Amino acid sequence: MTNPAATAPLAGRREWTAFTVLVLPLLLVSMDVSVLYFAIPAITRQLDPSATQQLWIFDSYAFALSGLLITMGSLGDRIGRRKLLLIGATAFGLASIGAAYATSAEMLIAARVLLGIGGATLMPSTLALVRNLFQDAAQRGKAIAIWSGVMTGGIALGSVMSGVLLNHFWWGSVFLINVPAMLLLLALVPALVPEFKDPAPGRFDLLSVPLSAAAVLPLVYGLKEIAAEGFELRYVLCLVAGLAFGFVFARRRRTREDAMVPRALFRGRGFAAGVGLNTIAAFAMMGSAYFTTQYLQSVLGMGTLEAALWSLAPSVVIGAAAPVSATLARQVDRAYVIAGGFLLAAAGFCLVALVDTDSLWLVLTGAGVLASGVVTVMSLVSDMALGAAPAEKAGSAASLLETGQEFGGALGMALLGSLGTAVYRDDLAGAEPAARETLGGAVATAGQLGGEAGAHLLTLAREAFVHGMQYAAWGGAALLLGAAVLAAALLRGIAAPAKGAAETKAKARSDADAAQAGPLPEAAHGAA
Repeated sequence: MTNPAATAPLAGRREWTAFTVLVLPLLLVSMDVSVLYFAIPAITRQLDPSATQQLWIFDSYAFALSGLLITMGSLGDRIGRRKLLLIGATAFGLASIGAAYATSAEMLIAARVLLGIGGATLMPSTLALVRNLFQDAAQRGKAIAIWSGVMTGGIALGSVMSGVLLNHFWWGSVFLINVPAMLLLLALVPALVPEFKDPAPGRFDLLSVPLSAAAVLPLVYGLKEIAAEGFELRYVLCLVAGLAFGFVFARRRRTREDAMVPRALFRGRGFAAGVGLNTIAAFAMMGSAYFTTQYLQSVLGMGTLEAALWSLAPSVVIGAAAPVSATLARQVDRAYVIAGGFLLAAAGFCLVALVDTDSLWLVLTGAGVLASGVVTVMSLVSDMALGAAPAEKAGSAASLLETGQEFGGALGMALLGSLGTAVYRDDLAGAEPAARETLGGAVATAGQLGGEAGAHLLTLAREAFVHGMQYAAWGGAALLLGAAVLAAALLRGIAAPAKGAAETKAKARSDADAAQAGPLPEAAHGAA
């Protein structure tokens, strides 16, 4: 049998330039998750949204994005990933202009929905094109490592970029920054990125479009609301509905050849495990972010911009984690590197569990260590899953990976957030209802009380929040330790070292030289 690594062509300057262009929409899509953090007060003053409308201004983007990822990944396989990327870039740019110049809350919500739809086309298209551009395993691993780091860093960068822009311009500038980037993408992608699509995609499974959205959206919505409001019957019913539609969607996938998620994806060893482990990594990342952002603002008392700037500090180590892990994975079985990434992330949670009410550097160090482990896992399991999937199904494979990330992030905030909230409320059992509900409510109540009573309540609330944060961190660490054991046990041999074409050719030359030298004399064998 021919070794695929030996025949896979190496990517050159053109492919790496194309990759640089493809990273741009990924950065903007991930930034748009957090870009409204600073803009919402100015939007509220100008558009006067109701409380419900304000929530939808935040959430409509994420819901549209997560609900359509599977559909758009499958669509890209059929019509062409480059074509879908260009359609998505156009929609994303136009929706950005609509959001920037929105004259009402309803118009802004509609624009945010269109941004989410555009984002749902951009994310799987970029990752699938990376899979197609880099045929060499080692180069693909390096590219996906960079891709994972950019996606993680973009979420933190979005809030900082928002604060900087709003110091000089009006709130619409946080959306207009997307437009020149999309124009650059539209100009360069046709010249640099070749088209890739499934040559025999079959019929498009139209019924699975609403089924996939009905499976994902109630789950993400229910988990997000449970994280914010606690367990209520309506949110639990959302989870039940999502699981029911998910069962129907999965059954359809197993029984139809033209299903939106093709069965061929799961025949590749390592694909299902990669999606699952990627979901756990996102669980840890967003579960940690849920607490650290509140810790910086409500426990340490930082302003939003100051907290956002400090939150960039862990990015220094994140930037090195992905390339280092990609290099290490070429030397040893990736199963052990993935397990090591989970152990590193668990160590980050353990550091977070040691914080008190004045531990800025400890919480930043813990967050950095955790994020480094998570990026290590995400980059390697994404590469493993995409490598296991047929190249013609790369769009569907990428969409499943990213849907798992959305679901894992919502689950992390819900479960770890609920654990921390339960401890917080128990510690403040005798406090006023508003203070017992959330730390933000306690800060507001303490301000109303003033004097020693307010200061005492604020101290108790901050200590209770940190106590809950510690419990959640230990819970997250336990989960990641279990994931490390699973990765080492289940992936051994599946996630073998990713040897590139250059390394394979060097080994072949070495073997040829040894063969030409002839056998060693018998005395030399004895000496050896």
